This record gives sequence, C-alpha cells and structure tokens, in this order.
Amino acid sequence: MKQRKFGVRDQFGYALGDIGGSFVNLYIGGFFLLFVTSVLGVSPYFMGTLFLVSRIFDAFTDVIMGSIPDRFKIGKSGDKFLPYISISKWFLAASVLLAFADVSSWGTAATHVWVVFVYLFYGIAYTADSIPYGSLAAVITQDPIERTKLSRARAVGGLIVGIGALSFVPMFIYDSNGAIIPDAFFIISIVFAVCSLLAYTGLVKLSTERVRDDNPVGKKIDYKFKDALTAALKNRQLVGMMVASVGSLIVINGVNQLAPIVFAEYFGSPSAFTINSFVQIGIMLILFLFLPKLVKLFGKRNLVIVTSAFSIIAMAFLTLVTIENVYLFIAVYNIGMIANSVFVMIVWALVADALDYTEMQTGKRYDGTLYSIYSFSRKVGMGVGSALGSYSLGWVGYATGSTSQSQEVAEGVLRMYNGLPIIAFALMLIGLLFIFNLDGKKTNAMYEELELRRKSS
Repeated sequence: MKQRKFGVRDQFGYALGDIGGSFVNLYIGGFFLLFVTSVLGVSPYFMGTLFLVSRIFDAFTDVIMGSIPDRFKIGKSGDKFLPYISISKWFLAASVLLAFADVSSWGTAATHVWVVFVYLFYGIAYTADSIPYGSLAAVITQDPIERTKLSRARAVGGLIVGIGALSFVPMFIYDSNGAIIPDAFFIISIVFAVCSLLAYTGLVKLSTERVRDDNPVGKKIDYKFKDALTAALKNRQLVGMMVASVGSLIVINGVNQLAPIVFAEYFGSPSAFTINSFVQIGIMLILFLFLPKLVKLFGKRNLVIVTSAFSIIAMAFLTLVTIENVYLFIAVYNIGMIANSVFVMIVWALVADALDYTEMQTGKRYDGTLYSIYSFSRKVGMGVGSALGSYSLGWVGYATGSTSQSQEVAEGVLRMYNGLPIIAFALMLIGLLFIFNLDGKKTNAMYEELELRRKSS
C-alpha cells in the first residue's frame, strides 16, 4: 500500500502531541511547587526530596513502558506507538486534575500523603504517554531534514502552551493585591485537561507511522531486553543526549519554577511574567523560520555547542550584575538563554539520530526501549531541576503558606533564577562536545549506509 508523503500534516499532528502533553506537564512543572507550598503548606524541602525520590521510581516505569511497544502491538491499525497514546492520554488528563485539588483541610499528614500519591500517579501517566510519543518520531520519517522539521514542530507545540497559555496563569492565580487565589489552580486544570485530550486526539488522527516491521498485532515479538540495554550502553550518541537533556530539563523544570516568583516578588510585577513569555515566543518563532537552514549550514550539534558556550558566559554576567529595570532584564535574560531555545528546537532530531545509531551498530531497532532509557535521563533532569528549584527556595528562606515574601527572599530567588542555568548549559556543552560526536558529515554517512542496508535486505 502506497504511503502518504511526509508533509505539513505530519508536522502539525506531531506538534499537537506536544501541545497535549504540555498542557499537563508544563502546568505541573511550572506551578505545582507554588501550589503545594503556598496553598497546601508543604515544605519546599519535602517537595525537593519527593522530586528526587520519584525519579528513582520512574526508572522502573520508564523501562517497562519502553519495552512494551517493542514486545507487543495492540489495536487493528498495525501501528506501533499510536494505539498506546490513545490510551495513556486519559491518565495524563486525570493527573492534572488530581494535582491541583485543594486538600488543605485534610490535615498535615493526610495532605502530605496525598501530595506524594498524586505526584507518583502523574509520573506514571507521564511515562505511559511520553515514551510512545517520543518514539513516534523515529517511525514517522527517517529523513534527517524531515526529522529536524518534526523536532521543530514539537518545540513549537510546547511553546504554544508553555508561553502562549501558561504565561497567562499568573493573571488568574494572583488577585489585584498580589495574593494567591487557591481555587484558581483547579479551575485552570480542568481547562487544560480538556485541551490536552483534544490535542492528543488530533495527533492520532493526523500522524502516519511509515517505518514498519512485519510483526503481527497481538503476537509477542522476538525481543531480549538484555540486548537492547547493551545496545543503549554502547551508544555514545544516546549517552551524550542523556547528559545534555538533564541540563535542558534543569532549566525547564527547575529554573522556570522560579520565574513567576521573581517577577511577582522581586520586580513587583506579576504581569511581567506574561511579557517575558511573549519575548520567548518571538525568539522561538525566529528560530522556527531559520532553524532548518542553520542546521543545513552548520549542523545540529555545532549549533548547540556554540550557543551553550555563549549562554554560560551570559548567565554568569547576569548573576554578577543586577539589572533593576524589569524590561531590560527580560531582554538580556532571554538573549542569555538562547542555548536552551536552540536545544529545545533540535533535541528530538538528535535523539532520532541516536536511535538510528543503534541500528547502524547492531542491525536492529529498539526504538521504544532506547527511548525509554533516554526518557529516564529526562526524568532525572526533571527531578534534579525540580529539586534544585524547590531547595533553592528553602536556601533563600522562602516562607511557605505566605501570600508574599520579604525583599531579601526575593533577591535570593533572583540570584537562583540567574545562576542555576549555568549548571544546565555546562551539562549541555559536555554532552554535545565531548560525548555525542555525530557531526553533519558523520550523520549523512550513517544514513547513506542504513539506506543501502535496507534496500539490500
């Protein structure tokens, strides 16, 4: 049966998948800590520990979920990953509703138990959804430029929610006096849960899995986890991406948690958070237009290396020099964070290259399992990032259960907001400069060799 050619429909459909996930993942990542510390009165140290411990739990769920699509096909379509997304989207939507339920009247012990339960449930739902979705890119297309377009589309999908939608959240959770409105968190979660379900439905309808195998639906596939794990450990490209992604997730899940606090408490302008978000939109839209050409000219790896080095210097400057004008701060800060914007736009194309590197080495594809191992590194990044963000509030004396903070605390949060990205960009530089070594020339040679093998088989 002749397959439809790759095009805008694939890019839009794949972007919808990240839109669906981001309505839940970015909302929880950006505002769950604020909700449980300010509304439920949970200690930031407790939350930091929970964020770290839950990542150990995810080590098991990631690998289990990653191996399931490699072992079994479900549904009647013959697709490997889309049927699993159709199921997992319901659990992910439920998790955001549970996360922002106001249970402050339950008492201290019950509230803490509830927070642990809902965060672990969210971790399971996130794994069940993100593993098949992330693996999907490798079977939609194997063309390097088309994969860059998919990665770009996914980044824009997250941008639409992370900046276009979440930027307005502070306008609803703070009143005119800057005090938090507890009930607003759950109302927003209802809207985001519905939006998430609709987006994932669109993904399944629009996406086409082109890279297929002959394994029948419902039959256990000849698969050995030991072989897949060995292949992953020998794949330096995958290891490099794991290190770099931990850095990026420190920004997304750690540093970004501090943003609403910085603008509300230090600059006294919650609405500046929205302005900051729209500046990020502008930067991402510029990258969206020029990224494929930049990749073709310089290569994906080189772009990340150069921008990471620049961002380390820029954020070190911001840490040492205080900018009092909020608008000047927004401009300088977003220029300094350019490396993460570039990485977010390119990461999924680099991961797809890493997955194909295993096929080059072994002659076999373990997309689901390898992606689950890579996903575990993302969970580590999420955990470390969330923990750093949470612990940093404790380090600067953040008052839990309080609707406002002292000037000294606000200044401390600002220092953390500026300084933590240095660690993140250093990890990105290490991962892409010293471990991941697939430059443009090597990547093209790999794809030519794989194409010859597939034609001869």
